[in-house]
Amino acid sequence: MILIIAEKPSLARNIVSAIGNMKRNDGYYSNDDYYVSWAFGHLFTLADIEDYEDNVTDHKWKLDNLPCFPQKFKFNLKKDAKKEIDPGVLKQFNLIEKLVNQDDVTEVVNAGDADREGEVIIRVIIEKALKTQKKLTRLWLPDQTPETINSGLKDLKSESEYDNLANEGLARTYIDWLYGVNLTRYASLKTGTLLRVGRVIIPIVKAIYDRDLAIRNFTPEIYYGLWSNEITNGESVELNSKEKFSKEEEKKVLELCQKYNLEKAIVTDKKVKKDTMNPPKLYSLTKLQNYLGKKYKMAMDKSLDIVQRLYENGYLTYPRTNSEYLAVAEKDKIKTIINNIVKIGYPIKFKDKKSIFDDSKIESHSALTPTYKIPEKSKLTEEEFLVYQTVFKRFIAVFCAEECEIEKTEIKISVGKYEEFNLKGSIILIPGWTKYDETSTKDKILPKLNIGDEVKIDFKPKEKESTPPKHYTIETLNNYLKNPFKDDKKEMNDDDDDTEDYKAIFEGLELGTEATRTGIIDNARKSEYISLKKDVYTILPNGEFLIKSLMQMEISMDKYKTSELGKALKKVYRSELTIEDSVKLACDEIREVFTKKDVPLEKDTNIGFYGDIIGKCPLCGSDVIKNRYAYGCKNYKECKFKINTLICGRVISKSNAELLLKEGLTSKIEGFTSKSGKSFDAKLKLDKEKIVFDFN
Repeated sequence: MILIIAEKPSLARNIVSAIGNMKRNDGYYSNDDYYVSWAFGHLFTLADIEDYEDNVTDHKWKLDNLPCFPQKFKFNLKKDAKKEIDPGVLKQFNLIEKLVNQDDVTEVVNAGDADREGEVIIRVIIEKALKTQKKLTRLWLPDQTPETINSGLKDLKSESEYDNLANEGLARTYIDWLYGVNLTRYASLKTGTLLRVGRVIIPIVKAIYDRDLAIRNFTPEIYYGLWSNEITNGESVELNSKEKFSKEEEKKVLELCQKYNLEKAIVTDKKVKKDTMNPPKLYSLTKLQNYLGKKYKMAMDKSLDIVQRLYENGYLTYPRTNSEYLAVAEKDKIKTIINNIVKIGYPIKFKDKKSIFDDSKIESHSALTPTYKIPEKSKLTEEEFLVYQTVFKRFIAVFCAEECEIEKTEIKISVGKYEEFNLKGSIILIPGWTKYDETSTKDKILPKLNIGDEVKIDFKPKEKESTPPKHYTIETLNNYLKNPFKDDKKEMNDDDDDTEDYKAIFEGLELGTEATRTGIIDNARKSEYISLKKDVYTILPNGEFLIKSLMQMEISMDKYKTSELGKALKKVYRSELTIEDSVKLACDEIREVFTKKDVPLEKDTNIGFYGDIIGKCPLCGSDVIKNRYAYGCKNYKECKFKINTLICGRVISKSNAELLLKEGLTSKIEGFTSKSGKSFDAKLKLDKEKIVFDFN
């Protein structure tokens, strides 16, 4: 007998349906050849810090067990909110444990989702349940159609072939636990507020915080350009000069306009050529979410949830893919899908092109495509149909039998010896694939001008205003996370060479992965760190407090550190680094937070912990304690005395606050910043209830 352990009940049902003639039992299905059971996603989670200690009854967070670097990580059965093992989880695991150890079971199949997380989920269950050695195999499903499931069951791979994937998944799990548990507890104890600190969530929130801060502090600048828009041959011809002048240079602009207007503007060249416009690439998850967010304002968690349902129902291929290409080995499968689509009237044909099939740009999964199983519209919700049609139409566009033919026009107009203007336009002659894909470009028609024509001009100064950076949108944030080191001002066209982008992904430079990114952003929203309205992200007060607090604590979790760890995880996948080596990198980074060396009071920025007693209030004699934003009088309802933890951009340390209360004067503190942006050093002095600078 073969025991198949599916990651979720829905996958188990699809496997059972594909096999056929299976009996339903309590928690599993069976026939003469197979048992099929299931998990509920994670049955096990990594243990809490307290689980590594002896005789612990109090799970209250404290500093004396931080940092925690387990020599061997433990997995425990999933617990509920009351810290008790979930009874449903326990029952299902006990059943799997019984099945996996039955004498008639000779082979155990890992049928986790076809990704790192799915690989690890089932491996951990088998490791915990299996008492003897048995044959271990893997069912890897790019989609959940009966044909693919049966094909996979006939070609089960040894589980050992996926060891590298499992190693990367385990390393990622351990590292995320180390950061999340140690730094979340540390930051929360420091501030008295629950702060969710994670390897990926912090760079995401920080990016939105930095962008919003840049917008908030933006001061527009007025500048001038040269502009003409006159009628020639009955059509307006607009010319915008590349020259720019500051607000103070208005006189220069006027002089240059006069010089331009004294010259003749002549059409010196005109090129018209017919060309074909290539369709866009197939969708990766990110590109699909970008489109749905921009077009329909659909949040990432909603779009992923819908795509996941369509996958589980067998209508789409595996959704968590970072590729826009198909594997060479899938050509026959794609031909089958195309033949099915042709039968319902779409003019498509198989195309064997490098722009479609390219193994070098696939890590684990090919691009999102429909399967041969085409749903009836009545069986889908309105949103499911919208998402399915988006993927379906892109597939039609890519394999469309009709080319999109366009006419490109380029006109060059010279204004004397001063400047040459290039006008570019194109019109669609034969729509081809653009009839099916909504991302098609629109016509841009140029005025009817020919070589030798004189163009009427009247250049004038045009006042312009510099614009602030734009808030992150679903699309621009996704693009940033895929490659945080790429210039986001440069727009990527589908015809551009994307080799460097895929190289960055495969090296691990991205922040998060296709499988995790949506969930992490959703957690940031649920924690009220960021807001999503329509498709625009903005920082919230809790997010500002999070980032400012980490800056005060000198906990740096920027894109550089996160990407370095991402690169280490990819090295684990390629067997260039062990799990232990990658975990050590994370431990070394975290250890620095807890082992900061003593620094002189001039440079000290240690703000202590929430609730620390700093000294006596100079006004009422009550204790002054460290609270969320300041060192404040405990008698806060009647006495308003406080020392802000941040003054003129400089963190005021606990030691200097203690000195101020005891002596009335701090040591010299370096690094204050004035309103004009200049740096200065000073002492802080108590002047009755006020705190003032002392420059003596």
